[in-house]
Amino acid sequence: MIRNIILTVTLLSLSLLQASQSIEQIKYSGLAHMLPIAAERMLKLKVGDELESAKVDEAIKEFYRQGYFNDIYATFEDGVLTLVFVEKPTVSEVELVGYKESDDEFIEQTIQIKSGTLYDESKIKSAKERILKVLEDEGKLDSIVEVNVKHNSNSTVDLEFIVNEGETILIERLRLKGATNLSSSDFNKVIVNKEHEFMGWFWGRNDGEMALEQLEYDPLRIADKYMQHGYMDIRVDEPFVRVDFDNYSATIDYDIKEGDQYSVSSIKLYQQERVVDEQELKELLRLEVSEPFNIQTFRDDSERLKLHIADLGYAYAQVYPDIRKNTDDRTVDVIYRISAGEKVYIRDVIISGNSRTLDRIVRRELYLGPTDLYSLTDLKDSRNALGRTGFFESSIIEEMRVDDSTMDLVVKVKETPTGKIQIGGGYGSYGGFSLNVGLSDRNIFGSGIDVGVQAERSQKSSSYSFNISNPRLNDSDFSGNFSLFYNDFEYSSYSTRSNGITVGTGHRFSRHIRGYLNYTYSNVDYYDINTTTYDESRQRYFESYSKSALSIGATFDNTDNYYVAREGWVVTQGFEKGGIGAEADYFKSRTTLSKYNSLEKLVNFDLIFRYKMRYYFAKDTGYLPYAERYYMGGIGSVRGYSPYQLPYYTSRTTGKTVRISGKQTLSNNFELSFPLLPSAKMRFGLFVDWGWIGEESLDEFSRGGYGVSLEWFSPMGPLQLVYANAINPDGDDKTSNFEFTIGRRF
Repeated sequence: MIRNIILTVTLLSLSLLQASQSIEQIKYSGLAHMLPIAAERMLKLKVGDELESAKVDEAIKEFYRQGYFNDIYATFEDGVLTLVFVEKPTVSEVELVGYKESDDEFIEQTIQIKSGTLYDESKIKSAKERILKVLEDEGKLDSIVEVNVKHNSNSTVDLEFIVNEGETILIERLRLKGATNLSSSDFNKVIVNKEHEFMGWFWGRNDGEMALEQLEYDPLRIADKYMQHGYMDIRVDEPFVRVDFDNYSATIDYDIKEGDQYSVSSIKLYQQERVVDEQELKELLRLEVSEPFNIQTFRDDSERLKLHIADLGYAYAQVYPDIRKNTDDRTVDVIYRISAGEKVYIRDVIISGNSRTLDRIVRRELYLGPTDLYSLTDLKDSRNALGRTGFFESSIIEEMRVDDSTMDLVVKVKETPTGKIQIGGGYGSYGGFSLNVGLSDRNIFGSGIDVGVQAERSQKSSSYSFNISNPRLNDSDFSGNFSLFYNDFEYSSYSTRSNGITVGTGHRFSRHIRGYLNYTYSNVDYYDINTTTYDESRQRYFESYSKSALSIGATFDNTDNYYVAREGWVVTQGFEKGGIGAEADYFKSRTTLSKYNSLEKLVNFDLIFRYKMRYYFAKDTGYLPYAERYYMGGIGSVRGYSPYQLPYYTSRTTGKTVRISGKQTLSNNFELSFPLLPSAKMRFGLFVDWGWIGEESLDEFSRGGYGVSLEWFSPMGPLQLVYANAINPDGDDKTSNFEFTIGRRF
């Protein structure tokens, strides 16, 4: 390229030596990314000037330095100076093949070449090096990245990065020389590069794959683990790694000098300004005198002190932890120096990002407002309260310091779709084809009010409902709800038709506890009953009846998000009494519990563990119809079995299997949720379910299931697709492999 430029300039210079001419016209050919006016400024020649080879020479070099062109040359004929540009093609498409093909975020961050950018070989080379670096950090050696460049007719190119992943190094042996007081199992909890175990591919086992980028940090993790047991003189040398390239296996050796174990000799607190009673602060500490020193507890105690002082309004409080080792008697003096500063008050609360949700809907979830004294706990609870509404994809509260005693809170929310129009259908082994239509919005017009209309028809059932609820009547702590419903369902040996109304109110007693009181009236008619199927003693439960019931209950919810919770509990307890002026006379108890835990600190990615339990109990206090009892099977209880599958019994009259409902049921769900495509708000789940149900006791039926799920926060709302298998089903069990839900929390 440079040779072409030099040749062009040389030829032009030779022609200029023959005769000096003036420029009558200047033309630019082939320009697309640069405006002619910009080219004129860089040329530094204009019409009427004498043609000077030096200026043309310098202009061509300057044009070339812009990086837009593959070739540039100049011609001069009949007073016309023409600069001809051959521009670099633009990138039309970038594709990654053989590695993370569908990971758009990885492609954008690692390749760093987007559609529309200029084709640049140096950028392609850098992209290849970045991909190889990622593969090397994952422990994959001898990887190859090739690039196919397809030149299109419209001066664009398609780039295809083809990745051939190298071999993964397996750590066959990891030796900790000098480790006598701690076992290898202690270190396996903290280090990344672990020794390969038998069946390492199985969950909970070590796969032994080497992660080179983490190798330099593992000695620090080992040392920190020792210091959690009081070994303050611990020394862990850099690992010595031997790799066998014939079979891509490795041995890692650590030289460890443990030293002596230190205990806590004293704990001292120094307050720059005495704002809290010292004894009150000491009660927060977990470190104890005469016990082995623990560096992690030491850090946690520092955070507990800061949180406690910040909750008293000292937003800018600082805690400076320090230790003094006494090598003579192997003890540690623990010192916390506390600078509280001034009490801080909230000057203003600024809401942003809520294009649809009204400001007051956001503000009523905040526990801090103008003139309030700052509290770190109140700030955290406000973030979680916003997340539990389900109105926002994300919510951040930033602290903007005004001066030493005041601050502004800037609440930044990103709204999520809360309304959905649902038109769908499906097919079930029992219900056949179904069609459902629904219109709902949990935050209609940004008011915080939940409204929904639903209609569903199948070969076996029809259902229609309308509901409206307001969790904060007039922004108070009281709530209200109203619903109408009609259901028609054909079971295997009978059918039911019901319609009714529910009205209720509730109250928020604290930040996490709500209570409710509901009244329901309904009529239930049985028809098309196959009386020959049931024993005579059971036929009385198929009489049409009216229901008048009062329900009371409470919910504890301190989760951080409504749909995808990563921490917290949801516990509900409800009681229902029927028989208030109607035929159905019964007592029910419903208990549910959900626990959410983020495991990100343990595994270094967004893994969520969920445990869910439900226990339902019903007692006959006069007349308990089958329709008021419970079933087990499907989402919400034990996946892998059809809804309304359990329990059942064999009729003494006909010998047929009859599906009936139970008086009590207990189910447990264990789930792990993995990030799949974060940019698409998509997660992948594994689960195991187990439950019990029976008429008189829980021992009558016990079933389990397992499977996988796809969790997607789709434009229609939260969508969960479930593929499940039953565990050792009996011959009369009806199983179901595929189910889905829309709108439920994961």
